[in-house]
Amino acid sequence: MARMHTRRRGSSGSDNPATDDPPEWSDVDAEEIEQRVVELAQQGHDPSQIGLKLRDEGVKGTPIPDVKLATGKKVTEILDEHDASPELPEDLRSLMERAVRLRKHMEANPQDTQNKRALQNTESKIRRLVDYYRGDEVDEEFTYSYDVAVDLLED
Repeated sequence: MARMHTRRRGSSGSDNPATDDPPEWSDVDAEEIEQRVVELAQQGHDPSQIGLKLRDEGVKGTPIPDVKLATGKKVTEILDEHDASPELPEDLRSLMERAVRLRKHMEANPQDTQNKRALQNTESKIRRLVDYYRGDEVDEEFTYSYDVAVDLLED
């Protein structure tokens, strides 16, 4: 698939394992994994960070290579069930954080045309994502602006 704002192709990513069963050495109960996921979310970790922590630290010392294989649910589904999901989707939040950083940089360095273009591209991606999430994850009346992003990220 081509990149959104260039004419080049994207870099290839890693593939998920071909197996449908969790590994034999990772025999942690699904409820313990769910409790750990909710605990990490309450500590302020994003869903991707939760997956990395479970992979590296695990539950009670046993690593969890894939939460979906071990529990049958994705991390975000577990968070939704336990009312611990973040108010904004992770990808939208990270794009907003980048846009706020770029806007602050542009205020200090108005001559930086490369980052001006990067800010335009980032805000374009945010608007596309808001349209995608509108109604489900984001309010119907939500529109992106710098001030709205700053207010949402201060929380």
